[in-house]
Amino acid sequence: MTRVWDIPVHDPTRVRDVRVATEEAGARAGLDAHRTAVAALVATELATNLLKHAGGGRLVIDLVERPGAGPHGPAVQLVALDHGPGIRDVTTAMLDGYTTSEASLGAGLGTCLRIAGEFDLYSTPRGTVSVARIGQGTGPEKTAPAGRAGGINVPLGRAEHSGDAWSCVVSGSRLTLLLADGLGHGAKAAQASGAAVDELHRVGHLSPPEILRQMHPALRHTRGAAVAVAQLDTDTGELAFSGVGNIGARLHTAGSWAHLVSHPGIVGAQFPATVPVRRSPWGPESLLVLHSDGLPSRWVPPNEPHLLTHDPAVVAATILRDASSAASPVRDDTCVAVLASDHPGRHL
Repeated sequence: MTRVWDIPVHDPTRVRDVRVATEEAGARAGLDAHRTAVAALVATELATNLLKHAGGGRLVIDLVERPGAGPHGPAVQLVALDHGPGIRDVTTAMLDGYTTSEASLGAGLGTCLRIAGEFDLYSTPRGTVSVARIGQGTGPEKTAPAGRAGGINVPLGRAEHSGDAWSCVVSGSRLTLLLADGLGHGAKAAQASGAAVDELHRVGHLSPPEILRQMHPALRHTRGAAVAVAQLDTDTGELAFSGVGNIGARLHTAGSWAHLVSHPGIVGAQFPATVPVRRSPWGPESLLVLHSDGLPSRWVPPNEPHLLTHDPAVVAATILRDASSAASPVRDDTCVAVLASDHPGRHL
């Protein structure tokens, strides 16, 4: 099941909570003592920054798979989100050891960039989103020659387990992204979405409709799930999409956003007789967003071209942050996953 730590950071006592949670996540990921300490240092610095520079925020910690990581296993992903004033000079802030806070460890964002396997942030006057991933390996992982995937998964009410899940696999020239929403929330919902992820690893080489057909019997012992599958073929430059159930999908290409519609049904319970597939051209500026129904249905896609060049997890976390509001409280687990082109322009 998907274990997530969603920690509000609004007073100094929460910095310790963040460090302890990160150490637990490192143990679950199988990191050695050194890499676990690195993860804890990065997490503590991010939490301290939330307090000192943003007036507080939240830090979401979970484990993410890394296709191509070989024997290294999952990485610990740290996502810091805030609605603070933003970082005025990102270039200076990213210098190794730079800090403006006496309470800081003195590591600074530049040091986080250097010691984390992967690090990225996006900052505007509406706030900052930072993402760090620390695995047993020390370098960044590539998922495919022309694509990268990332996401954020937040359980309802800061529960331990989310009933949503996302994953991606690579088979030859195909990168396949899945997002599953187990019916309801809690442990039984997590069992359903986890079964979908397990099955993806077995049948990820198939087409999206066939992947969903194979998942249906695999999820019959669960309460079922809404599942969407998007598959990028880097040889043909084409994206194929199929979905069953209430999973949202938006495709950004040629400067505009389009809805990709899933078919009604429940994988594992009420599977449709036919599963349509939509095929779309995929270019260097293309980007796909999948999300569960925990995200408000009327969320507005970002109109910030610079954001779309960032790490997919940064894009996903920014969408989640900006879609939330006190007037529209979250009523379910929320997962956002992003598939993006991996072109030379992708940067901090």
